Amino acid sequence: MIMEQTLTAEERLTLKTGAFGAVFLVSNADPGVLALVRESFAASGALADASGVVKEALTTGPLPELPRDSELEIESVVLPALTRAMAILRDKSPRDTVTYREVVLAAADRVARAHRGVTPAEVAAIERIRAALAQPA
Repeated sequence: MIMEQTLTAEERLTLKTGAFGAVFLVSNADPGVLALVRESFAASGALADASGVVKEALTTGPLPELPRDSELEIESVVLPALTRAMAILRDKSPRDTVTYREVVLAAADRVARAHRGVTPAEVAAIERIRAALAQPA
């Protein structure tokens, strides 16, 4: 039997950086003030659906600091954080890997659908997120 292990503050921040960063990456793919408000509500609903270790990681501690200058800079932080988050969960709480993947992808999808339909840029961002979640670390 695999025992669930407590995550460190750094590991929780990695999970949060990946999840919140994925939302930011999709939101940033089709920017706009009204879209941002709708997308924030949509994402919060999906992230609130988390449970167990994932919920604890996403709802405690400081918010992650994400770059805001360019999509490439955002991706350079967010995508590795997603891959690392999956590795952390595989190591410390394997049953939560599916929860994390599903919550992140649901939040990204809700953000994309929140304002005037899904754009090709949002689809591309979600595919990069999906690929990062599938990568072995």
